[in-house]
Amino acid sequence: MIQIILIISFLLLLSYSALLVYYRKSWGSIPDFTADVQSKLNTQISIIIPARNEEENIGHCLQSIIEQSYPKHLFEVLVVDDHSTDNTAAIIESFAAHNVKLISLKDYLSANEINSYKKKAIEISIQQSNGELIVTSDADCIFPKNWLTTIASFYESKRPAFIVMPVLISYGKKMIEVFQSLDFMTLQGITGASVHKKFHSMCNGANLAYTKAAFTAVNGFKGIDNIASGDDMLLMHKIYNRFPNNIEYLKSQEVIVKTNPVSTIQQFFNQRIRWASKADQFDDKRIFVVLIIVYFLNVLMMALPIIALLCNCSVTLFNTQVSTFNFYACLLLIKTIFELFFLYPVAKFFNQTKLLWWFPMAQPFHIVYTVIAGWLGKFGKYTWKERSVK
Repeated sequence: MIQIILIISFLLLLSYSALLVYYRKSWGSIPDFTADVQSKLNTQISIIIPARNEEENIGHCLQSIIEQSYPKHLFEVLVVDDHSTDNTAAIIESFAAHNVKLISLKDYLSANEINSYKKKAIEISIQQSNGELIVTSDADCIFPKNWLTTIASFYESKRPAFIVMPVLISYGKKMIEVFQSLDFMTLQGITGASVHKKFHSMCNGANLAYTKAAFTAVNGFKGIDNIASGDDMLLMHKIYNRFPNNIEYLKSQEVIVKTNPVSTIQQFFNQRIRWASKADQFDDKRIFVVLIIVYFLNVLMMALPIIALLCNCSVTLFNTQVSTFNFYACLLLIKTIFELFFLYPVAKFFNQTKLLWWFPMAQPFHIVYTVIAGWLGKFGKYTWKERSVK
């Protein structure tokens, strides 16, 4: 039995390593985009930001938007206050002179009426928007000065229906924040690689753009509006099914959006469980196969050291006698090497290569959280923005 487990672990690691090599090659093939500052841009953009109890962040977020280099008459900002109980709405209103519009979700829905308030907030905003291009983000994000200019230039040069863009989690001195930045950067690299090669659908709602026409063509969130999460990836897959050749990844340091980390392990697990909760909602079987490989590899990587402690025996593998503990150590080393091989060019793009020194030490927690979050995402519930969601 132990021999079978070790062989399955090896085969899963082999598949996973091949995936990482493919992702690295794909990431390297994405062309870096530079905005054409000489051309006259004319795309009307509507920025949509749902906000719930974000008084500490929304002011900094909106300030970075009004300081954009993009012409002021070509963009509007719609911020949806989702039943906040703090000063979020008042802070949003203080930016009214800068073409920032406050939409109160309580005027349309009562508290605890539906399961996905964020999707409803975006939907209502799009109905009231004037832009040709919808750009979505979050209330705790900060945007580089040329963010909108680069997005508009990319859109006018390629005319995609859906644009996926990079997001960076900032970090402080807490180890959980350092881990989040590392872990999220890995996901961002896979996102860019998979979108560019049309291998599977991945994105993050903190930095997305899509045409209002594409959103309307797929009937918006209809069919996925009962799912609490998925305002980004589930919508992306709907648009991909309708416009498979019009999905693009915008690789430029000028559009890297920075977002805040969560500050506790409990908040981190809530966030990751929320992300994992939409995994079985995908019609995209390509990403489902990847998720299965990654999940079960991590399950075995968590189980093997326990097996080694309980039964530190030797088994014959490939005509070689090996101990279970040494076999596990080799698997862990190989996994770490291939992940670092993939992650280095991604970290270089984000100017975060110094974080890679922490990567080997983060491995045990990464394995454990992947298994727990994946399980609870399917069978558990989570709390997000003071709401309990199944």
